[in-house]
Amino acid sequence: MNFRQLKYFVATAETGQVSRAATALSISQSSVTAAIRELETSLGTTLFLRTHHGMELTDAGRDLLTSAYAILSKVEEAQSLRHRNSGSSGTIRIAASYTVIGYFLPFHLDRLRRLHPNLDIRLFEQNRDSIEEGLLSDRFDIAVLLTSNISNPELDCETLMRSTRRLWVSSGHRFAHRTKVDFDDIAEEHYIMLTVDEAANTAMKYWSQQKVQPKVSLRTSSVEAVRSMVANGQGVAILSDMVYRPWSLEGKRIATVMTETPVPTMDVGLAWRRDAGFSPQMQLIYDYFRHAFNSPYAT
Repeated sequence: MNFRQLKYFVATAETGQVSRAATALSISQSSVTAAIRELETSLGTTLFLRTHHGMELTDAGRDLLTSAYAILSKVEEAQSLRHRNSGSSGTIRIAASYTVIGYFLPFHLDRLRRLHPNLDIRLFEQNRDSIEEGLLSDRFDIAVLLTSNISNPELDCETLMRSTRRLWVSSGHRFAHRTKVDFDDIAEEHYIMLTVDEAANTAMKYWSQQKVQPKVSLRTSSVEAVRSMVANGQGVAILSDMVYRPWSLEGKRIATVMTETPVPTMDVGLAWRRDAGFSPQMQLIYDYFRHAFNSPYAT
């Protein structure tokens, strides 16, 4: 067993597919597959069940995942010692939207606090309008949010990652075995519409370009509600890979399919007031995300 194998194993377990793990790690699919096979051989057990839906953890795989998280965390902590800058101090006020604070920021906040223990990070969860107003009125120094929603000319922003949106369906759904699904077919299904972070507005923008409209059976601000309803076969949804998890809270599998007509990505990044001078703390945050935003297992 080695560190590389554990990184690849965790990425595959989290994404549910070798292809997605390879994309997240910026390596080839064959490298991920080889690492998992090596790990299974060294442990003498099967870690994944290979299905047409992707990679499903076995009981042994679930046990290893818990240990792997602990190992990777300790290694990250040890490696951060050589980068730690105890001289970085002061206060930084960071605003973040709901989706970002729930699915993107936690790891990076923990890493920043370990790298810069004397930096006082003050975090505020706000909707986009409040974030924009707070940046312009100097209540916030910098924001991490969905840059694909920003249009205020008084703000500068920089996109850090683009998360692909796919159709979510239950594992037994008639679409689950397809490579792509067109909007005409999706419109025949009950549709679960997520509303948080202007998701409904974004969805209707790309639906408005179609000849059909979604048959919305529920509007909800809860990603977990969407996840559970889709997994239980009560509807379908189009959501981003960033919020995707292969399992619902009830332990039911969720499959994803690409749409025939591509939909816009969900873009995550930084925003700040255009005429704001960067303080040392703002520069530190900006530099960190520029180099590490998409490398959760970077060394």
